[in-house]
Amino acid sequence: MSALRWLRARARFDRNEFSGAFGDIGTDFPLIVGMILAAGLDVPSALILFGAMQVLTGLTYGMPMPAQPLKAMAVIVIAQKLSGNILYGGGLAIGVMMLLLTVTHTIEWLARAVPKSVVRGIQFGLGLQLAYLALKEYVPADGRAGYALAGTAFLLTILLLGNRRFPPAPLVILLGFGYALIFKLSGGLPAHGLGVRWPALHQPSGHDIWIGFLILALPQLPLSLGNSILATRQVAEDLFPERHVTVKKISWTYSAMNLINPFFSGIPTCHGSGGIAGHYAFGGRTGGSVIIYGALYLGLGFFFSGGFGTAVQLFPRPVLGVILLFEALALMKLVRDMMAAPGDFALVLLVGLLCFGVPYGYVVGLVAGTGLAYLLPGRLAGLTRAEAKPGEASSAPAADWERQSAEDIPRKQH
Repeated sequence: MSALRWLRARARFDRNEFSGAFGDIGTDFPLIVGMILAAGLDVPSALILFGAMQVLTGLTYGMPMPAQPLKAMAVIVIAQKLSGNILYGGGLAIGVMMLLLTVTHTIEWLARAVPKSVVRGIQFGLGLQLAYLALKEYVPADGRAGYALAGTAFLLTILLLGNRRFPPAPLVILLGFGYALIFKLSGGLPAHGLGVRWPALHQPSGHDIWIGFLILALPQLPLSLGNSILATRQVAEDLFPERHVTVKKISWTYSAMNLINPFFSGIPTCHGSGGIAGHYAFGGRTGGSVIIYGALYLGLGFFFSGGFGTAVQLFPRPVLGVILLFEALALMKLVRDMMAAPGDFALVLLVGLLCFGVPYGYVVGLVAGTGLAYLLPGRLAGLTRAEAKPGEASSAPAADWERQSAEDIPRKQH
């Protein structure tokens, strides 16, 4: 197969893929900006490496499998204003940890051990967090004008969601740019923002790796296991059942990204169930949406990063909030397949509320939910894999996790 045919089989570049490319920006962009400002990161490096990881994963998977900032790390760095060196050290530490879990097959054991209902609960909890962030921090950001802008963007998205001819995300983004040009831009764009820039090489020190491991990697690991690996694998199967995406492959690319990023001053990245759901909700069906998304960051980093500090103040946060809200809704609606069994659904709600509402919620939810699934009589729903009737959900560990085809079947056109 020629390189061109291989690329065409893995990525389309049409208006729907372009729309899907904006499905995760509401989550990523604020975290990237926050880390750059709080930790004083090298702007070209952060943007270029983040874009490069998108292109890497889009080509590797041939489906909307975006890279995302490591959320727990990002929040800790922003809240505590940690240095970029510690962030890079933490990224390298978690890359090595994930590599060890992969080569020792521990990640596959975890995939078999953790019940599907617990993973659904983690997805539900993440959806609650994203919706809360959108409604509390982003939508109200510009006061009454922001509410009006968010309402317009929300209505536009509702009217066009699922429309393959006029997908909503590009129009919503254009609405945001139009608002910024009219109400926020004065005096033109800064000329000093133009110019070619390259990533900065970086050598993490042993001290930074150790501190990053303690402060950043350990809090991040449970969220990565639950959402970046297990839940991402589940969403990939939900939305692309004909693809052969395993937890081992996801953990390989997760570790590879974080073994590369620190040496080029890039932010730590992962996969995420919300990212796939967001790209899919706005029209992405191939790796094209992720590659387009990455190209935006590459272009911004290589050519426009000098004026990035000014530019980030222009785009209206209420529009990002609407995009983030629809990503959250796309993620939360995946729990529908657990509603057939009341015990399973109760566990989903419990785990989701733990993830959303308590400190270290993803650790607590993952451990408590898995423990309840094993300890309660009948494993909540009273069904084991062998006893489950056709069409009924099961909370038994490993149920629905091993339904994988023997080979990678080409995807049908969505």
